[in-house]
Amino acid sequence: MFKILDHVRRGQAGICSALGLGPSERPWQVIAEGRPWRLREYEARGTGPPVLIVASPIKRPYIWDLAPAVSAVGRCLDHGLRVWLLEWTSPPDGPADLGLDGYAGVGLSDGIAAASRAAGARPFLAGHSLGGSLAAIHAALDPGCAAGLVLLSAPLCFAKGSSPFRDAIASPALSLPAASSMLPGALLSQVSAMADPGTFVWSRLLDAALCTGDPTAMELHARVERWTLDEAPVPGRLVGEILQWLYREDRFCRGTLPIAARSVGPSGMASPILAAVNGSDQVVPRTAVQPFLDAAPSKDIRLLEYPGDTGVALQHVAVLVGRAAHAVLWPEILAWIEARG
Repeated sequence: MFKILDHVRRGQAGICSALGLGPSERPWQVIAEGRPWRLREYEARGTGPPVLIVASPIKRPYIWDLAPAVSAVGRCLDHGLRVWLLEWTSPPDGPADLGLDGYAGVGLSDGIAAASRAAGARPFLAGHSLGGSLAAIHAALDPGCAAGLVLLSAPLCFAKGSSPFRDAIASPALSLPAASSMLPGALLSQVSAMADPGTFVWSRLLDAALCTGDPTAMELHARVERWTLDEAPVPGRLVGEILQWLYREDRFCRGTLPIAARSVGPSGMASPILAAVNGSDQVVPRTAVQPFLDAAPSKDIRLLEYPGDTGVALQHVAVLVGRAAHAVLWPEILAWIEARG
């Protein structure tokens, strides 16, 4: 049923694109690929520090490059940074057997190595949501892999009470299909909406209402809603390990997450870290980030917080597409990278 729903939702996304609401991405080409990733290199490269964006495995990566006025990729390129993006490939028939080790361990190791060769230097790793979590896990495993970390609304601490979404999704009553299967994106969206309707249903309706009288905000809201329809299947093993090891057991913040036959946690975080959170985001509020940063030994850590945006549909993506985020946060993010590059 959910596989069919995936096709239906992609059809709806196609209709939205025909109405002019599709992504408007900067030119890129694939320069390397492995299992389960491929590496994009963006054109219009400058001479600034290299940045490798680590996409989230749950959603399509063009949320980083949704529209020219609110494009994180475009802002980096226009600032003179050199940009690559590690995209997770997820065909419907596999690789269902890959878990956190395959993504945050081997997959990221190979992808970062390819980006480093292309850049001629260690890149800064930038990740949003679970993409940021994967980048942080790999940086704890291999502290010398990156020049620095930019973690945007990326959950790092999953203790009880760290976020309303964590407490909802970590419920023992929640169960998912077998880890040997690929899980349709529509299933994960449905589970999230049922677990936390305030974040994934009612707040989106409120945001639409707040856009009344602001055509620019309403268009952005529609673009984000269209992006939510374009989903990809995700390995059941990966989802199961994220749910159990991170959300229910908080193994990463506790330093007991098993990656590459090692236990990783905040003690391995030696790179400079810039984290940014949205005060209106119920998925990753400050309390889902601050305890981890407090436990990290890096002497170069900064946390930015802003109050959120209107017209973003989901506050969780506002740090990437919000107008206030681009006006207030992104100049500081770019200056931070440049100062350390």
